Amino acid sequence: MALKQRSPAEFFAENKNIAGFDNPGKSLYTTVRELVENGVDSAEGIGCLPWIQVTVEEISKTRFNTIMGLDDFERTDEALYHDFETKKQKDRREAKEAMEQEKIRILEEKQNLKGAEAAKATFAKSASARKRKGTMYYKVVVKDNGSGMSHEHIPDMLGKVLSGTKYSLKQTRGKFGLGAKMALIWSKMSTGLPFTIMSAQEKKKYISHYVLDIDMYKNVPHIHKEEKLPNDKAWRGSEIAVTIEGDWIAYRARLLSYLRQMAVITPYAQFDFHFLSEDPEKSFGYTFKRRTDTIPDPPKETKYHPSAVDLMVFEQLLSHSKSNTLVKFLQNEFLSINKTYAERLIAEMGPDFDPLMHPSELKGRKDMLVRMQQLFKEAKFSLPDGSCLSPVGEYNLRLGIIKELDPDMVSTYRLPQVQVFEGHPFIVEAGVSVGGKTVKPGLNIYRFANRIPLLFEKGGDVVTRVANSISWGNYKITKDDRVGVFVSVVSTRIPYKGAGKEYIGADIKEYVCAVKQAIQGCAVQLSKKISRKDAAKAAQERKGKLVKYIPDVSRAIVTMLSNILKDSEQPEKKRRITSLDAGGILGQLQKKELSEAILSKKLVQHVQQIDVELALEYAAQTGMASKRKSDAFINPTTASQVLGPELHASKCVIRLLH
Repeated sequence: MALKQRSPAEFFAENKNIAGFDNPGKSLYTTVRELVENGVDSAEGIGCLPWIQVTVEEISKTRFNTIMGLDDFERTDEALYHDFETKKQKDRREAKEAMEQEKIRILEEKQNLKGAEAAKATFAKSASARKRKGTMYYKVVVKDNGSGMSHEHIPDMLGKVLSGTKYSLKQTRGKFGLGAKMALIWSKMSTGLPFTIMSAQEKKKYISHYVLDIDMYKNVPHIHKEEKLPNDKAWRGSEIAVTIEGDWIAYRARLLSYLRQMAVITPYAQFDFHFLSEDPEKSFGYTFKRRTDTIPDPPKETKYHPSAVDLMVFEQLLSHSKSNTLVKFLQNEFLSINKTYAERLIAEMGPDFDPLMHPSELKGRKDMLVRMQQLFKEAKFSLPDGSCLSPVGEYNLRLGIIKELDPDMVSTYRLPQVQVFEGHPFIVEAGVSVGGKTVKPGLNIYRFANRIPLLFEKGGDVVTRVANSISWGNYKITKDDRVGVFVSVVSTRIPYKGAGKEYIGADIKEYVCAVKQAIQGCAVQLSKKISRKDAAKAAQERKGKLVKYIPDVSRAIVTMLSNILKDSEQPEKKRRITSLDAGGILGQLQKKELSEAILSKKLVQHVQQIDVELALEYAAQTGMASKRKSDAFINPTTASQVLGPELHASKCVIRLLH
């Protein structure tokens, strides 16, 4: 039997679920996700505020057949089709629909509007699903304002699997390094239609235009069209369009949730989303606006930590190293190894190793590589400092949460020290919010890894397990509160579990401890805020009670003083009462300068004055007056992004727009 080989493109086509293309619905979601993240990466790479425009256009089977040059035809044998109903099945369905309509009518008669709306939505959804016959297709277009792609590299970047710019030890958003290539494979499998790419770089006078797909068996791009168009408007960025099979109804909520969570974790980006339906009334658009212009520093490529190296990595580093001695090889290719420590390590390896030997002499010597690996596992090395990582930052995380959830209160926390797992540094940041218009009662968990949302397989994730294990009552948070728990992890290597890489396992002690400490740090801050809020509420209630009884108190006081004034007219009591009335209150009462209404007004003013004085005292004690102010960002009211001069004032800096 002859041996056969598969290309990488064939492998991923047959195992598409690995890359998140399990079914048409998830394939639509993953296609949008991959293209969006590529666009954000491209803009961040040049320090530009990302602006991502996403359009999903619905294409019916009839319209798709027209695009493909196929004649539409009428069904002749209905029983061949999966949506065929026998008379018995049709009668059963119609009876069920009648019951649903009757349920809606009864709810409306009882004025249970909420229940009626929910029943109508369920009925409409099932009816819509029944109306869909056959497969639905979607044209996905994603446009960004990033760096663009060089003309000659576009075919390999998009049409050759396992070729790209992310194959290095560096914090990256991608999980497999496939990016848009997997979307191209899915379009090849589901519709057969090619990609359309428009891309332009800074100061280039042309726009690269390609129409291409992929040769699955050779893993090479197949170019249908290539040209350079004039770039008269000096545009920079990329626009990718692909037509695929999908299921919008099943994954609409997931896709919008993904974009919303991207807006949380990247509040410095703007996402414009448009859905174009075959029915114009069902088309809609939504904009997730930018809230800040502060972009995190880009992640840096780093070297391997000795404790994270296996035999395969050793061989890879040896084949690419330009060092001419073993000492320099250890210094140049690994973290935490200087010249002195390299010489000590080589001496410990045994007589077969020499500091001046050429690294190429180790190729093919499994025994020597195993000895090096064993020593690296057992020797002491300083831990990586995490300077290569790029977390979102507490400021951006807080802004993102406030922008999208509008909570009553929010706290953020970042662990003061960098954590390490298997030689790879990682940073954990967390945010906890209470309240919010669109937040459900209970715990609402949002997970991010290398600044991308994780939406699937939530139950086994370390964040879910840790959040559910915390005794929230100890932090004055009840189970009925609407609580949002946000945890962002960045690392040079995220320890995903499962083939789809959708969650981080709860069996990694280092991650469990770090996530728990970060969430608890937020909870402690919130408990203090809640205590202050409760104290303020109690003070307000006391104030309300005082104000409530002021009219009765005023009436009693004025009545008492009036009686005293009458007694003062008697000669035997006049001298004693006059000596007690040092403040002249009775005189004011007699001259009509004091009345029940005037006294009530004075008492209310006094209560309010005490309230103000207590607030000022609290501000002085907590240092609010001297606390460092946070930067604020207000969206411009025009489309102009050209900044003019700055006007500096004591409280703010105003940037003028041209």
